[in-house]
Amino acid sequence: MARRKVVIPDYGTVTINGVKYYRTRIQNAEGKMVPLYARSPEELYDKELEAYEKIDNATFNRKSPTVAEYCEKWLLMQSVHVRATTLTDYTSKVRRHIIKELGDMRIADVSLDDIQIALVPVSKKSASVYKSVINLYKSIFRAAKESRIIENNPTIYLTAKGGGVPQEDKVALTDEQVSRLLDAIQGLQTYVFVMLGLYAGLRREEILALKWDAVYLDAEAPYLTVRKAWHTENNRPVILDELKTKAAERNIPLPDCLSECLKEAKSSSTSDYVIANSDGEPLSYTQFKRLWQYIVTRTAKERSYYRYEDGKRVKHTVTPVLGEKAAHNGKVVYSLDFEVTPHQLRHTYITNLIHSSVDPKTVQYLAGHESSKITMDIYAKVKYNRPDELVRAMGKAFDLWDAV
Repeated sequence: MARRKVVIPDYGTVTINGVKYYRTRIQNAEGKMVPLYARSPEELYDKELEAYEKIDNATFNRKSPTVAEYCEKWLLMQSVHVRATTLTDYTSKVRRHIIKELGDMRIADVSLDDIQIALVPVSKKSASVYKSVINLYKSIFRAAKESRIIENNPTIYLTAKGGGVPQEDKVALTDEQVSRLLDAIQGLQTYVFVMLGLYAGLRREEILALKWDAVYLDAEAPYLTVRKAWHTENNRPVILDELKTKAAERNIPLPDCLSECLKEAKSSSTSDYVIANSDGEPLSYTQFKRLWQYIVTRTAKERSYYRYEDGKRVKHTVTPVLGEKAAHNGKVVYSLDFEVTPHQLRHTYITNLIHSSVDPKTVQYLAGHESSKITMDIYAKVKYNRPDELVRAMGKAFDLWDAV
């Protein structure tokens, strides 16, 4: 095929300091006429084409939505095919870590450098949070590219490898710590919550959505079913029929201690929910924080709080002494020299299953893990982090080899 001949325009010329230049004028992205110069018509032609390409890109970028506008549109699109709890998580992270940092920029103007600078605050969060924010960036900009909102995707070389603060391995409560914790909150509503975490391994959202009609205390072998999940929107509780994963739907047998605890709680309950507020409704986020505060206030950990005195916000620091009573509440004794989290209760349950030699598939089912990898990672860390058990296992193995 014959190559098409390029027709070079008939440019004007101008002499500057005795040197002849070819010259033309074009209208830039702002509508202003600007001159272009070159030593030859061919060179000027190439400059003109390059200038028009830049102008087209600038015009394209100016017409693109802002990062905030496109992110909100992307979140709306996700609402069609993700769980409500997942969408809540996406929305929080997108608004906090993407829109807050880059929201006013045109999405077509965002570079990899802009994103990496925006990720600096996120890098101080946990590695899991950092990874999830990276995935959100990549998903949003990939969608924008596929929809032809942007010409180039700045996230193609973005990686979460090595980012964020590595999380420490979860540590289960010891039997002695469990005993002290339960003694410290005996008679409080928090007690029932803690028992469900320790002896049924439920997640926080599963405990707070649990209703009495899902607790079968009169069965020959008492059990409860997990079918609903709690989350909050603008501090208001929402009970979902859709769980974190399909594997989260499960039946949990109740040990005697938990069965007796729930029987006692049900006898005085006036709500459909096992854990409820004074109106019999599920807890709001603030109400749950208050419920958990009953544990926090009993720990011998230095902490600060603020009070208004004479119209001013004054910071006070409490330095508890183990065994002493709280200065402003004689019913509270600082009896815990360790910290507790809701998830730690569940981890203690799983750890105790493993130490009791429950097989991994049963642990996976009772924990509601969708992936066996999650179970096996925990199993390996718990089961084989005890030198005494390793010695016994190795001894049995070598005895077997000697017998062959």
